[in-house]
Amino acid sequence: MTMELILAKQAGFCFGVKRATQLAFEAADKGGETYTLGPIIHSPQVVARLEDMGVKPLDDVNEVDRGTIIIRSHGVAAKELEAVISRNLEIVDATCPFVKKAQEHVASLSAAGYHVVVVGDADHPEVQGIVSYASGKVYVVGSGEEAERLPRMAKIGVVAQTTQSFENLRAVVTACLGKGGEIRVYHTICDATAVRQEEAKELAGKVDCMIVIGGYNSANTKRLAEVCSELLPRTHHIEIASQLNPDWFDGVEKVGITAGASTPKWLIDDVIERIREIDEDKIR
Repeated sequence: MTMELILAKQAGFCFGVKRATQLAFEAADKGGETYTLGPIIHSPQVVARLEDMGVKPLDDVNEVDRGTIIIRSHGVAAKELEAVISRNLEIVDATCPFVKKAQEHVASLSAAGYHVVVVGDADHPEVQGIVSYASGKVYVVGSGEEAERLPRMAKIGVVAQTTQSFENLRAVVTACLGKGGEIRVYHTICDATAVRQEEAKELAGKVDCMIVIGGYNSANTKRLAEVCSELLPRTHHIEIASQLNPDWFDGVEKVGITAGASTPKWLIDDVIERIREIDEDKIR
């Protein structure tokens, strides 16, 4: 019997990533020395394809003194952006508009005297960039439990990494209610993230196996895999089709497939084609 494959409607590129990659490929087509400040998105395969077109990722803008610099979708720290501007390089700003808004909220909260709490992963480049726009005290917490350990503050401003879950933001805000006299909260979670997570939960409840496609360095893809695993232990996070294991599909009738916001359609298509090949081999 042929396995039924169900692809999530919102799998793959979100608006911000689609915009960033389009800007990057357009810049590559123009030729000349072109660089991205950090990986343009968290998809090693897309980064490699851009490198093949001559677009090189940089860790430090001081490595170049001419050419075009593309600011990645996750944004960069305020000082990094200042360094790019000071070197008179041509700039293509591919920062996701939702990330840009979070940066602006942090800057305005700090200017208004709030101590800022950023809900997210302190090691993630998006969060490191957002934090850099604070002029005063700023804390990064990953959960409500971590927020409980914050000191008391007169004025607290809360902003979330765009790929956080709403439940986690709510848990942190609840903890902050006991820490400050005045609290201002900005809901900076991208709608695409919330929609993908809810859709993934619904799909995981209907299938026998879930395949989550996306970079291992992608925060929103890892979160999708976590959300699915909580409901369906038979969940597998992969980057490319060759990582699929035929044994995963033993006794499986329905396979759910979703993908992170940085996953291009061609990678999703490769995975679907490979699963169908595995299914045909099992039928034979």
